[in-house]
Amino acid sequence: MDATDPTDGMSAVRRAYLETARTARDLLAEPAVAAAWHTPGALDLMTVGDLAGHLAGQAFLVPQVLAEPVPAAHRTPLPLLDYYAAVRWIGSAPDHPVNVRIRRAGAEAGAEGPQALTARTTATVDALRGALPAEPADRLVHLPHGPWTLRLDDFLVSRMMELAVHTDDLAFSVGLPTPPIPAAGLDTVIRLLTRLSVRRHGPTALLRTLARAERAPATVAAF
Repeated sequence: MDATDPTDGMSAVRRAYLETARTARDLLAEPAVAAAWHTPGALDLMTVGDLAGHLAGQAFLVPQVLAEPVPAAHRTPLPLLDYYAAVRWIGSAPDHPVNVRIRRAGAEAGAEGPQALTARTTATVDALRGALPAEPADRLVHLPHGPWTLRLDDFLVSRMMELAVHTDDLAFSVGLPTPPIPAAGLDTVIRLLTRLSVRRHGPTALLRTLARAERAPATVAAF
């Protein structure tokens, strides 16, 4: 790696986040995405443009969080799995206020149009490439959508999962192969989803799904 690379020495999580965000950005730039912008997407009640806006939002949210005051040092950050136990969107109905808010935010971002959204995402990811290495290893962040303080790297893991899952959603929506998620990002996301799945369904259900299809449950979805 070039000695002038600002990401030199950055944590593996931050590097994987940037690589995963670039993969999402490249998908947003695909002509097939722009061509299908106003058609229904793979997720209920969302157009392709709405879904693209939600995907891009996983980049936009990071500088927004970094711009907030640093939480007091004495605040204990919430472990990532405890954060997922506390959020209201898991298992909630499509018309739950939190899901309505999520869809509205995606629609507002998507309203920029494909070219503008791609350009904004590119600029955001490029800026984060310089900003993330400058943040301390123990940096805490306060999330704008709830009363939670997380470690920055844990927050980036949560955004990485969203990037990976919704990259697949968007590619499927427009009939494109899902872009390969960089290995470090994919490993991180799979570990998180596995732990969430075990917590929701129990270890035996996951074991059988992976090794004994004949007696596996119908689903071990993490959400």
